[in-house]
Amino acid sequence: MKSLWMETPMPYHGPELRPHFILSKWKIEGSALIAFRGPCEVQTDHLVDWEDRLQNDFIRAREMLHFLGEFFGITLKEGIWIQRLLVSEWCTELLRAGIEVRREGDDLFVGSRKLSVSIVTASPVSVLLHLGLNLDPEGAPVPAVGLASLLDPEVITRLTLRVLERFEGEYQSVDRASVKVRPVI
Repeated sequence: MKSLWMETPMPYHGPELRPHFILSKWKIEGSALIAFRGPCEVQTDHLVDWEDRLQNDFIRAREMLHFLGEFFGITLKEGIWIQRLLVSEWCTELLRAGIEVRREGDDLFVGSRKLSVSIVTASPVSVLLHLGLNLDPEGAPVPAVGLASLLDPEVITRLTLRVLERFEGEYQSVDRASVKVRPVI
């Protein structure tokens, strides 16, 4: 499993959540988690959450911190556990930074305002994940808050790198734990 921070901003529109996008865009083979900044504009037709699609919802923010992941050899349910781990890592880091944040499932909130959007879905070959943390939530369809109003840009980058490093370490530790035990018969 590889995790990388991409310095170059890139918009997120939804179709990026597809098999082998990370391979085709960044030439990274296998399971990976990529972080980048950029605007977010996901129209209803590109939402993979049926509840949101049926309500004609959309996702928008002037700028988000995006995490795009693809994981091979796991189930959708395992992907949701991975999503919850990533969101929990962010919750922990923000609490340590003095931000009063709370996690509800796969969402983060500061007060009553939403800080994140996230989804996990399955493809024929992998499980796909997107987590977006608002940096500038302007245009969001719900009351939202952005990290840029809570933390300095250098702190946001430092926390992002720390979350990526800890996530990659946890993922690799789980892989190792799964192959070092003897079976019980």
